[in-house]
Amino acid sequence: MIAVLNRLAPHTLSLLRVASALLLLQHGATKILGLPATQMTGVSLVTLPGIAGIIELVGGVLLLIGLFTRPTAFIVSGMTAVAYFLVHAPRDFYPINNGGELAALYCFVFFYLVFAGPGPWSVDALRGADKA
Repeated sequence: MIAVLNRLAPHTLSLLRVASALLLLQHGATKILGLPATQMTGVSLVTLPGIAGIIELVGGVLLLIGLFTRPTAFIVSGMTAVAYFLVHAPRDFYPINNGGELAALYCFVFFYLVFAGPGPWSVDALRGADKA
């Protein structure tokens, strides 16, 4: 059983990257493209939420296809850390109380991808850019 799990681990890494990218992409899409319409739709591009939206949109697409995964994950991880400390942490010490669980989890998932890479189902893997 362990051998099967070990053999599937790289593919599961790709699934984690894709799922996380799709969830991140929603945040950028609503802010920049207005899809779907939310309270964050239509933010100004020159504000912090607007800049975050650009990073979420572009970073989400790059992570989704697995292109430039490690540097993109590093940037997105930093952006989510900044979001946590600027928006959520001042509200309360505990993430459950300040609404920052998602930002904190994103930060660590994307930070993990910096080190783990994109997995085999990625453009980076196809172009041989992520060889050890």
